Formats: sequence, C-alpha cells, structure tokens
Amino acid sequence: MSAPSSSDALRSQLDVAGVRSETPVVPRNVFVTGTDTGVGKTVVSAALAQAWRDGGDAVTYVKPAQSGTDDGDDDARDVSAWTAGVEVVTGTTLGASLAPSVAGRLAGVALSGASLRATVGEVALAAPHARLVVEGAGGLLVELGTDGTTCADLAATLELPVLVVARPGLGTLNHTALTLAELDRRGLALAGVVVSGWPMDPDLATRTNLAELARLSGGRLHGVVPRLAALADGTIAAADARAWFTPALGGTATSADLQALAD
Repeated sequence: MSAPSSSDALRSQLDVAGVRSETPVVPRNVFVTGTDTGVGKTVVSAALAQAWRDGGDAVTYVKPAQSGTDDGDDDARDVSAWTAGVEVVTGTTLGASLAPSVAGRLAGVALSGASLRATVGEVALAAPHARLVVEGAGGLLVELGTDGTTCADLAATLELPVLVVARPGLGTLNHTALTLAELDRRGLALAGVVVSGWPMDPDLATRTNLAELARLSGGRLHGVVPRLAALADGTIAAADARAWFTPALGGTATSADLQALAD
C-alpha cells in the first residue's frame, strides 16, 4: 500500500471535520481572507489560532505565500510572536510588497496553484492532528500564483470554509457584501465573518455596522476582535481570545455579547 499523500492527509482532516456537510458545527480548518488588504487578517488568524490552542487543540498557522519581506513583512513571524503554542509555516517568500503573483513575476519565481496546495497539504501530512489556519493575501480575488491562482481558487481546491475578516467602520458593508457574493457565486462555504480592530469608542456607523454585518452574512457574524494598540510578544496569548469568537468558531461569546459592543 502506498504512503498517503499530502493531499490525502488534508482531505482526511476535512472528512473528519465534516466541513463538506451542509451544517458543519465548528470547522476544523479555515482559510482566512479579507474584504481588502490591511483589514487585520493576520491578527484575526493569530487570535483564532490562539483560541483553538486555548481550547486544547494543536494548531498550525500556514501562510502559503508571503510577499513584502524586503520591507520586513512576515506574517508567520508575527503570529508566532503574538501567540503561545501555535506552530507556524511559511511557503514561498517574495521580497516586493505587492500581490504574491506580481512579486513572483518580478523575482522570476513561478508560483502555481499546485505548489500552493502542496504547501498546505505537506503541513497536514506532517501534523495530521493539528487544526489549520491558512491565511491568504489581501482579498478573496488577489492572485497568489503566477499562474493566476487566486485566494478563492486555493480555498476551493483545499475544500476549506472561508473566514472573512472585515473592517468595523464606514465602507465595510459594501466590501463585505461583495466578498460574500463572490463566495456564494463560487459555491464556497462561509465559516463566518469576523470584525477586526473594534475601537474603544465606536462612532455611529461602526456601531450600526455590527447588526448590518450579521444581517448581510445570514447571521454568521462570528467574532469581533478589538483594536490591539500595542501588538507585542505574547499580546494575544495573554488575552482571552476565545471571548472574541462565538461557539461557531470554537469561542465562548454569544451573539448578544457581540451586539452589546454597539450599545
């Protein structure tokens, strides 16, 4: 009998999690995307990974393609620093602070959908009991691969439910609605919407956005991560990250707790 492949390992994880069923309970693994670049995907990825780790699970954060290393960008390094007990893996690294596909072409580095999938599959094979938090780049349709593979394409081939990270303030409703519409058009499962960077003193637009995001997502607003002013080593590890997410993502917050932030 041949040894299991990395793809087999990931598929096995998905089967055990039941994420292909119509009513998954809590996804075992997620693909994290955003409504735009700079919305706080890495903070939410770190927070979710820590919440799962605090719940007793082994967790690995995976960044299949990291660009911007010439400017010091390293999301896996940040996740490792902010959390405790979370393993991190980075795939291809690229210097320019551009979409990975563009940075790859400039550097003469070929990056295919198959290689991106293999990065995640190899992690699943090496750590079959670990839950995976896979972070894309920018928004859902950003091209990760020089062959045109987008974040949406990668999530689809990995058969992972997509967690959408949104800003709290004015403009987020349109950006979130567009992202959700594209997920629906492609038939991709939504793990939920999480707001990142909730301010201490939200304005009217921000306060009303919570209820609107819950409505737009069909009741799947599953987390609100506060604005963390000084992200230093251990910042998220020291917090009660589970309180930022609802049970649908393995947290302890109720929908009422989230909506109370707008009061």
